[in-house]
Amino acid sequence: MIILKGAEVSAKIREQVQEMLEGLGGKMPCLAIVRVGENPDDLSYERGAMKKMASFGLEARSYSFSGDISHEEFKEEFRKINEDPGVSGILLLRPLPKHIQEADIEKLIDPDKDLDGISPVNVAKVFAGDATGFAPCTAEAVVEVLKTNNIPIAGKRAVIVGRSMVVGKPLAMLLMKENATVTVCHTKTSDLAGTCRMGEILVAAAGRAKMLDGSFVGHNAVVIDVGINVDDSGKLWGDVDFESIKDKASMATPVPGGVGAVTTAVLARHLVLAAVRGH
Repeated sequence: MIILKGAEVSAKIREQVQEMLEGLGGKMPCLAIVRVGENPDDLSYERGAMKKMASFGLEARSYSFSGDISHEEFKEEFRKINEDPGVSGILLLRPLPKHIQEADIEKLIDPDKDLDGISPVNVAKVFAGDATGFAPCTAEAVVEVLKTNNIPIAGKRAVIVGRSMVVGKPLAMLLMKENATVTVCHTKTSDLAGTCRMGEILVAAAGRAKMLDGSFVGHNAVVIDVGINVDDSGKLWGDVDFESIKDKASMATPVPGGVGAVTTAVLARHLVLAAVRGH
């Protein structure tokens, strides 16, 4: 089995970012990472994103708020970040605490600064196949991994486990745009393992550590694991039981070191693209 590491894909995106930066005449794009509470998954992603921005030579600021901040107070604080001319793009770490109405924030965010595709404007553009909208970074990262490794997408059967608006649904749209035939699975899917085995490309986005083992993987399938699950000791696990698929899959992404590295690189590209558009 070939291990598809994210570093090579990230390096390619870094070259694109450097080229775009040259067109900004010395202006430095700034990313605002907005986090509410201390969710371990959010903290892990934030650390990775801050590290990636620094390695790409980009600026990033972290805006963290207490998990018990009121809806109205958070909305007001978010509005200030949204309207700050010094902020080129925003990454809102989700899900937000239940008492904060996420839909209100999604409507509030400036679509031109919405780097992770949560605004209704960008969601509509992704579903319409309009490339001017920012797609969620993780969904776009999956396509980048496939393309950079010259893995054919057109005409292939792709199975996605997970139907969230963060990965599953937008990724289905991106893969269909590349002419894949897509099946989206979830907890109510009957014979989930059997459906997954039909996928020539299998994407695990369930959010449950080691949920997919070798019984879910068809012979010679390409397995893309987007899961980031943090255990009590702080160790990262994917949604795929990596050891159990080695004799089944032809290629697979590891966790860590796989899609996560590409996701933050896509975020950096979106940031610079937002700055170029607003320049």
